[in-house]
Amino acid sequence: QVQLGESGGGLVQPGGSLRLSCAASGFTFNSAVMRWYRQAPGKERELVASISSAGVTTYAPDSVKGRFTISRDNAKNTVYLQMNNLKPEDTAVYYCNVPLMIGSIRNYWGQGTQVTVSS
Repeated sequence: QVQLGESGGGLVQPGGSLRLSCAASGFTFNSAVMRWYRQAPGKERELVASISSAGVTTYAPDSVKGRFTISRDNAKNTVYLQMNNLKPEDTAVYYCNVPLMIGSIRNYWGQGTQVTVSS
């Protein structure tokens, strides 16, 4: 079965950095688009970044451009989100996501990892 497992979250001070990891299994990882979402308290879940099977990256919010980098290691079936110069508004649960066509299009989600940016 499809499984996504995020790790790497934690508490950091503003200006700090974290690297999130998402370990994937149960599908052909190297052919899949992988995405990171986040959800802050009281807010909608939003797309943060995506990376195609060819390694083309997209960053959705202007606020993360230049600070966050999505990457993937197909040999490890893992997608990463490097987050630098973190700001309090980055505080959220970060989720790994993959859209797959298994009979029908379906989004698969990890359990999330908490990122808290606070002094």
